[in-house]
Amino acid sequence: MSNKPSFNLFHTIMLVSGSMIGSGVFIVSADIARTVGSAGWLIVVWLLSGLITLFAALSYGELAAMLPKAGGQFVYIKEAFGDFLAFLYGWTVFMVIQTGVIAAVAMAFAKFSGVFFPFFEEGNVVLKIGFLNISSSQLLAIAIIFLLSYINTLGINKGKLIQTVFTSAKLIALFGLIIVGIYAAFNSNVLRENLTNMWNAYTWKDISIEGTESFWKKQNISGLTLASAIGVAMIGSLFSSDAWNNVTFIAGDIKKPERNLPLGLFFGVLIVTIIYVLANFAYLCLLPVAGDFNSSGVVEQGIAFADKDRVATAALSVLFGDTAKYILAALIMISTFGCNNGLILAGARLFESMANHQLFFKTCKKQNKHNVPVNAIKLQGIWASILCLSGSYGSLLDYCTFSSLLFYIITIIALFVLRKKLPNLNRPYKAWGYPIIPVIYIILTTLICVDLLWYKTLNCGLGLLIIVLGIPVYYLFKRNKSVV
Repeated sequence: MSNKPSFNLFHTIMLVSGSMIGSGVFIVSADIARTVGSAGWLIVVWLLSGLITLFAALSYGELAAMLPKAGGQFVYIKEAFGDFLAFLYGWTVFMVIQTGVIAAVAMAFAKFSGVFFPFFEEGNVVLKIGFLNISSSQLLAIAIIFLLSYINTLGINKGKLIQTVFTSAKLIALFGLIIVGIYAAFNSNVLRENLTNMWNAYTWKDISIEGTESFWKKQNISGLTLASAIGVAMIGSLFSSDAWNNVTFIAGDIKKPERNLPLGLFFGVLIVTIIYVLANFAYLCLLPVAGDFNSSGVVEQGIAFADKDRVATAALSVLFGDTAKYILAALIMISTFGCNNGLILAGARLFESMANHQLFFKTCKKQNKHNVPVNAIKLQGIWASILCLSGSYGSLLDYCTFSSLLFYIITIIALFVLRKKLPNLNRPYKAWGYPIIPVIYIILTTLICVDLLWYKTLNCGLGLLIIVLGIPVYYLFKRNKSVV
């Protein structure tokens, strides 16, 4: 961490919101629409995700204010439950949560770069190493990770400047696009049609046979089936709302952290939640929820079957034609670039904190002349780059979201434990709605995790496996003090 904290409340809000807004809001609504079917439930999924995230942020505020130390969530878990669970959290953050999100966001940047530079279109394989096919988009994603990692080794003020500029730009652009989309609805019947039977939920099942044209089957859902569908649909919206906790990793760089951390968490999450809900309302103003999966027309395809799931591009093309894909591609590139900067800036501080507690490689404690944990940044960047080669955006999304939710639950439980364990510790801010709001969060998030484990068994199971693999590694670190 730097010698003198430099993040004020504005910078803290920019880091929270900037780390949250990547590419998800522009893409995942297609999958949500295919899963829950109607306009009403599409909005409910986004509202629920925002509300759950806000509940967590309100609870984290107390932990952040009472323990304003670099490392954030790692420190909270360590204080409540000891080294073992804290290490498993840090291990999972390194193996998949932080680095997986960095990889997924970098891949999204590269994916949309292909709009301007066809060389980076998905599927353009430029290198084959045994069974591994490396595409141009994967190489670009890796290059972006290394560029941002290098910039962040030059000092936290460099990272802060990029974060502020890029987050401000994408917030202004998003509000502009929302206003344009909603204004256009006054001259369109699309919104009225979407609101007709807005609560009739249904899901689309892909029953295509390989080598044939796409074929989807529509199935009405209700009751427990609908509840399960909502849980599955939320994996995309929760992923889009994730990374808000990253700000706690750099608590040592925040001025008056006991005040600015809780406020930054609350306002950052609130701003993003409002933007996400309004963005999806704008989509509903321009595109029907469902459409013809075999159609080539933007309006005919609707939200559910937007080309390559690029819902925002499809919505804007109604207004701007072919120019829309360039507008959105530029916005997403700005958004993902700023998002990854925040993730890279914050994540390395967590690994530095782990090393300082002798629970990670001791080399990650090393700071350069700019007071930056340079080796932690390098290690994070290398592993994130490897993950760029390992899986698709969708699988990375599943691993990250499921694992994140598990440790969010553990951290909210830590709030109750620390109230008993450290009753006299100064708490400048106390969790709003305690104990009801934290309990509601724990129950809802647990149900979502069970739902995801049931319906996304392979990817969520792999997420669990990664956590379990941390157990022998923990004892290895404990025994081999020369490493730590």
